Amino acid sequence: MATAAFEEIVEDFDFLEDWEDRYRYVIEQGKAMDPLEDALKVPATKVDGCASQVWLHPTIADGVLTFDGDSDAMIVRGLIAVLRKLYNGLTLAEVLAVDARAELERLGLNEHLSSQRSNGLRAMIARVREVAAAG
Repeated sequence: MATAAFEEIVEDFDFLEDWEDRYRYVIEQGKAMDPLEDALKVPATKVDGCASQVWLHPTIADGVLTFDGDSDAMIVRGLIAVLRKLYNGLTLAEVLAVDARAELERLGLNEHLSSQRSNGLRAMIARVREVAAAG
């Protein structure tokens, strides 16, 4: 149950054969995001459990979730961009129905991220789900 934007990432990953190219792609996705305003980089938006600094700023309008985010690490910023494409524009119920682990496995990220990055990714997913559940 992935968004069309996430399906594009899956297709692009299938096209890219080696992991160096895939890492560059993820980093480019992060670079393409607008930076999060400094005023939004506050303890309430900070995600604990990440090795780097990570902030997620969710917005819910008419039952639909969108979020912006930022990190001081380029690869993590790219992972935020990937999660935005996975979740942004979904209803709160759809967000909770997404099996993020299964969707991200389609990219093969689990085997290619360090344990710290994997823990951080799980923390970001947990934050998105918490916001949707509290909706």
